[in-house]
Amino acid sequence: MTTGHYVKDYPRPQFVRDNWQSLNGEWDFRFDDQNVGERARWYDDLHGDLKIQVPFTYETKAGGIGEEKFHPYVWYQREWPTPPDLGEQRVILHFQAVDYVAKVWVNGVFAGRHQGGYAAFSLDITDSLAREPGAANRIVVKAEDSQSCTQPRGKQRWVDDNFECFYVQTTGIWQSVWLERVSPSHLKAVKITPDLDNRSVRFEYQTHLAPAPDRELRLETRIRFRGKTLKRAQLTIDRPWLQLDVDLTHEANGPWKLATWSPQNPNLYDVEFTLYEGEAVIDQAYSYFGMRKISIEKNKVLLNNAPIYQRLILDQGYWPDSHLTPPSEEALIEDIDAFLAMGYNGVRKHMKIEDARFLYWCDVKGVLVWSEMAATFEFNDEAVDTFAAEWTEIVRQQYNHPSIVTWVPFNESWGIPQVLTSVKQQKFTEAIYHLTKSFDPHRPVIVNDGWEHTVSDIVTLHDYEERGEALKERYADAEALLGGHIAFNRAKYAMARGYEYRGQPIIVSEFGGIALRSGKGWGYGEQVDGEDAFVERFRSITQAIKDTDYICGYCYTQITDVQQEVNGLLTEDRKPKIPLDVIKQINLG
Repeated sequence: MTTGHYVKDYPRPQFVRDNWQSLNGEWDFRFDDQNVGERARWYDDLHGDLKIQVPFTYETKAGGIGEEKFHPYVWYQREWPTPPDLGEQRVILHFQAVDYVAKVWVNGVFAGRHQGGYAAFSLDITDSLAREPGAANRIVVKAEDSQSCTQPRGKQRWVDDNFECFYVQTTGIWQSVWLERVSPSHLKAVKITPDLDNRSVRFEYQTHLAPAPDRELRLETRIRFRGKTLKRAQLTIDRPWLQLDVDLTHEANGPWKLATWSPQNPNLYDVEFTLYEGEAVIDQAYSYFGMRKISIEKNKVLLNNAPIYQRLILDQGYWPDSHLTPPSEEALIEDIDAFLAMGYNGVRKHMKIEDARFLYWCDVKGVLVWSEMAATFEFNDEAVDTFAAEWTEIVRQQYNHPSIVTWVPFNESWGIPQVLTSVKQQKFTEAIYHLTKSFDPHRPVIVNDGWEHTVSDIVTLHDYEERGEALKERYADAEALLGGHIAFNRAKYAMARGYEYRGQPIIVSEFGGIALRSGKGWGYGEQVDGEDAFVERFRSITQAIKDTDYICGYCYTQITDVQQEVNGLLTEDRKPKIPLDVIKQINLG
């Protein structure tokens, strides 16, 4: 089942319009290691000596180049003809992700700049277009990357070769590029907040209003469930930001029953936004939402006011031929179906902001998602600035997805290496926590996943112990564990200095990492010989966590192998190492 306005391969499923065009495919491409392109005005005409398949990067086989050497400056170019029916419409150029700085020109005119490798951005390019129908418009993009550790990079290496758990870098355009045509006055975004307890939903509208003193604009919001219209509400548009609360009482599935969103029943409501000028429709967009509530009560995480045990799988989102870029929408669905078949009810997207289509299918299939920021690896003023700016973009862009139940801005003290004792770094984590809460007070925020927590809503522990008996013994005394050194790394504490455990839920958010003996790559602990030994160890450590009554969830490392890291339940090309139903039986048994 899909939402009512699902469009295959639409890059932004939470805000769909009919009038769009993909710019994925072949682009001209050129390296610029000496950074001469801007001085030489390559944006006038690139004369690229290579071809690349966007949105795949030059480092990948799928991109058609397959060179893993780091290049700090790369250029792209392609043409797009002015449509015959453009009229007064505006043309918006969308980039779902460009790593790391993007500069864009259209017909030699600078259109805009964006910094941040994981956040989407958009540019209105209308005024730079050739107006004659069919005329070619040259779109040129310069992408600037670096090996700086103040740049949020996640698992991307910052040296020339892979090492430990860090992989080939991703440079340039790595998610979809597309065009959208809209009216001069149009909706820019809608923030959707379900309120389960009050049986209502709040819409916060951001609009772009063209200068027109005598205009009469009104916005209709129509909510549907399984094809049936439940509510229609209208308001007059007189300013760029507006808000509307819609009461769903007596409307959904009978007089007193709301259709809630959960892993068992991922019910979604379709929403249609229609902007009128007088009686004429000038803009229309489609979205959806789930009626669900995430909350914390004492040491439990609650979904829709009932405790939920989270069985998560860690997923880094890499593929052998396309690296960070999903090879297709079907590949995203295949991964989701695989971990559901193994009995997991959620996923921790590790050190990556994933393609919006992945979140869409998690919404549709009822998957709990922890959305985690890509880390920096140094702490200074520049890192603070770049991290905060990109993280807030991401929270706003992902906010509407009901599948996201937790925000994870920090992991294992990466980028905050002295957070245990440094008041300055501790205050930074507090600032990011409260900044996140200012955009979204409704979801838990984890600071910092694994150890050395400051103001975290959930306390998470990373423990790659190989023996279940040792885990049981270690976790028998929660007070001692949370007050002292934690087990996996004796140099780490559960809480940073000056912070105490306050009764938050406890989740083991990394464990396992078992690797079959292969003579290459690495896993956590000793590699095991054969399927039986793998299953025995997997069962032992998983059951030990499940048997610890104060732990309310876990996250197993990990779904697939990634380059030199061979500790997945699936190989890098998605072949199961262990029958999926065996893993499922252990998770659900």
